[in-house]
Amino acid sequence: MKTKPIAIGVVFFATLAAAASAQEGATTGMIGGAATGAIVGGPVGAGVGAVVGAVAGGALERPPEKVITYVQQQPVQQSVVVQQPIVVGKPLPRDVVLMPVAEDPRYSYAIVNDQRVIVDPMTYTVVQVIQ
Repeated sequence: MKTKPIAIGVVFFATLAAAASAQEGATTGMIGGAATGAIVGGPVGAGVGAVVGAVAGGALERPPEKVITYVQQQPVQQSVVVQQPIVVGKPLPRDVVLMPVAEDPRYSYAIVNDQRVIVDPMTYTVVQVIQ
């Protein structure tokens, strides 16, 4: 019966430690996933949430500078207008046409709402918005 309060306490302190060290990517995703999983599913949920969060967090790491430079140097194309806000971590609509990044096939880009957007082509998830 006392495992749930202990698990929540462990997740709480782990979250504080992660925030204090200001880590990003997979570690932050893992901690956030564990916290959410613990609240929803207890200790087992914390384990599952940590794994899912680590995968999601790792996928959203900042692209390499060569990818950012490549996207910035491409000629301006006509911007696609979408009604939703463009947010890192959220997918674009599937009807947005993505252009491949020749420097790194793990990334694509598009110009959406007059912003250059670097995207994971497998999931259409926004990885970075270039101002």
